[in-house]
Amino acid sequence: MATRRQFIAAAGASSCMPAALPKPPNVIVLITDDQGYGDLSLHGNPNLKTPHLDRIGTEGIQFTRFHASPVCSPTRSSLMTGRYNYRTGVVDTYLGRSLMHADEVTLAECLAPAGYRTGIFGKWHLGDNYPLRAMDQGFQEALTLRGGGLAQPSSPPGAGYFDPPLEHNGRPVKGRGYCTDIFFDAAMEFISANRGSPFFTYLATNAPHDPLQVDGKWVEPYRAAGLDERTAKVYGMIANLDHNTGRLLDHLRRLDLERDTLLVFLGDNGPAFARYNAGMRGLKGTTYEGGLRVPCFMRWPARWPAGATDHRTAAHIDLLPTILDACGVRLPPGRTIDGRSLLRKPVQRNLFFQWHRGDSPEPMRNCAVLGRRWKLVGSASRQAELYDLQSDPAEKNNLAESRPGVTASLRRAYDRWFADIARDHGYAPPRIFIGAPRENPVLLTRQDWRGPAASWDAAGLGHYEVDVRASGQYTVTLRFPAVPADAGAEFRLGALTARSPVKQGDTQVVFARLALPAGPARLEGCLIRGQSVSGAHYIEVDRH
Repeated sequence: MATRRQFIAAAGASSCMPAALPKPPNVIVLITDDQGYGDLSLHGNPNLKTPHLDRIGTEGIQFTRFHASPVCSPTRSSLMTGRYNYRTGVVDTYLGRSLMHADEVTLAECLAPAGYRTGIFGKWHLGDNYPLRAMDQGFQEALTLRGGGLAQPSSPPGAGYFDPPLEHNGRPVKGRGYCTDIFFDAAMEFISANRGSPFFTYLATNAPHDPLQVDGKWVEPYRAAGLDERTAKVYGMIANLDHNTGRLLDHLRRLDLERDTLLVFLGDNGPAFARYNAGMRGLKGTTYEGGLRVPCFMRWPARWPAGATDHRTAAHIDLLPTILDACGVRLPPGRTIDGRSLLRKPVQRNLFFQWHRGDSPEPMRNCAVLGRRWKLVGSASRQAELYDLQSDPAEKNNLAESRPGVTASLRRAYDRWFADIARDHGYAPPRIFIGAPRENPVLLTRQDWRGPAASWDAAGLGHYEVDVRASGQYTVTLRFPAVPADAGAEFRLGALTARSPVKQGDTQVVFARLALPAGPARLEGCLIRGQSVSGAHYIEVDRH
């Protein structure tokens, strides 16, 4: 088995100068949704078989201490930018908090000017509307689901993992078949079409995130093994994903692209519920190792030895600088890049993680400072916990009181980081553009509304932060479940208000030829039934 030193020696010859790399690699990033560290047979899972995902690790390099954010959108923004998610505007996963600022420079925006064809297939989860979509952020080919997943409010009612509603380069399309199969098929078609030039393929599945929908043939072996239904379905979804990974690897070999393709596989956070996770404490949403530590394998046969392992502490922020280093492309100038290229020699550093619901982070709430040995955890009560990961990888023994010097040092590092990450944008939300030529009409969903009463419940009420790019005549349509009795509808944009009656059984109301003024504003659409006010589930705004 190759050592980390051999890996670095083999990889370190690459440079950020294009001239130093005569044949830049193709790049594939495969990221799965809620697949934890223990959801691989290579990591000791006693029931799950993942031979093809394991191959990426055994034929490449395994990063054994790789970490992501506790939940998905923050991880994805950090992967795309090399920056901590709070710098990018992404603070959460829904209610308008998973939108990434349009001026962020993504991995796709770095690779496209260097001659790469760029394509995304699956989950973006950083904005459904212009200028925040993947196709606005450097991806030339985009087959994506809306919001954070299928069967969520960003999709039409009744949507699921079979025959899913998708968007192809901004236009709604109906997928045929199972979502994971669809995304792999499209990615392989993209690879075939662009095999003559370097390509970047971002393959982001929404499996095995709930709802746990997959053909029963994938689930049955795990039911037969006596596993509970929930775990059996997750493992069935991962088995399907592993099967598709095998198809992808075979496809690269058939096209003679295997040697010259850098393939990265990782998970986006820990598992959503308790199952085998290599003895680690915590789940998705926590900043214990079980919520943060995820699988990460990298495979590049032309340059790296098979069977290497790397035990340094690494994270999602390191992927952009690592991939750009491998491709001979410079880092984007004029911005803070928090990650480090893993092709270079390790440096002493702390890594920082934090997540909780809310429009902005709160000091020490559900956070972690991770070093080589020591880890500081800030809980919901914001009390500091300290763990020695060398002697206590399961994080059972809180040493905060017995090692006050270490605790204080990591707390100071956290305070400096917390102050620094607010410098770029603060926590003002990105705005969705209305009336721009790149997207018209605009469909707004409860994925992105905001406010203290905003939720995915039927009675939720929220607003959207928008920027009307051109004044003019617009038609606004509010859509909602059939109303049980006569009611009223109201649309507001800044100081403008329009009202209309709604009849029992209606599912939409149309405000035709509204004169909307240009500029930033708060947009709202609601139903009023006596003292009850609830928000429209979908709002379409169409510039004439």
